Amino acid sequence: MNFTKMQGAGNDFIIINNMELKIPVEKLSAIAKKLCKRKVSIGADGFMVVDFPEGAADFKMRFYNQDGSIGEMCGNGARCISRYAYINKIAGKKMTFETGAGIVSSEVLEGRLVKVLLNNPEVINIDNDIEIDNVKYECSYIELGNPGLPHAVVKYDLQHSDDCEIFDIGRKIRYYEGFPKGANVNFFEVINDDTAIVKTYERGVEDITLACGTGSASTAAALIIKGYLKGGRVKIIVPGGELFIEIEQNNNKIEKLYLIGDTNTVAAGKVMDEDLVY
Repeated sequence: MNFTKMQGAGNDFIIINNMELKIPVEKLSAIAKKLCKRKVSIGADGFMVVDFPEGAADFKMRFYNQDGSIGEMCGNGARCISRYAYINKIAGKKMTFETGAGIVSSEVLEGRLVKVLLNNPEVINIDNDIEIDNVKYECSYIELGNPGLPHAVVKYDLQHSDDCEIFDIGRKIRYYEGFPKGANVNFFEVINDDTAIVKTYERGVEDITLACGTGSASTAAALIIKGYLKGGRVKIIVPGGELFIEIEQNNNKIEKLYLIGDTNTVAAGKVMDEDLVY
């Protein structure tokens, strides 16, 4: 099985072209769980499959979390798979592709930069404060696309806390009873009116990741609506680097939400895992 490994802002993915491989869909989850496990296989945050589209899009993006669960959508994954599709002549520089959260369009820019038009927020609860272990946290809840990709956006002093603390709180918020789907938990700290720091505890990975594209975009959207950040273009600093979010609004309603950032092809080769049966 030929594969490519890519990363965007430290979010790493294994990508295969199922238009050529034609692996039955029911086997992909188990393959994802096996290949994404670090130390005993290739290792990655997620597994992405380029497949035949059902409609007029260039291709279908199937996304699987590290634990083998199906993900509705992944922003940094969408950027990586866009460049993969362009490099492998599956699509041109401008493309559309099907995801579990709807149709996504993207553009490969100069160099390694990719710009993705994310699904718009379908659910926005700006004042959704929560209480964990008798501590109240300022929180917003956003779902991107339909069916929605759930994100909690939580204010936190990131510069004076360690990852063990964030992991513990993030895991509890991820399973908070008020979030029926669970949630990706995005902790933020505002630096100035166009920059924020974000750390994300991702469901499916069940850990803090170096970046979460849809989480960064959801955070930027919430912070702009709440007045913490200016509209237009903002910078989100994540552990794996920097992402840029562009937002177009009309009467305080978000009409377009773009995720922009670098992509990197790390490796390409053939899976030789003797324990993998598919």
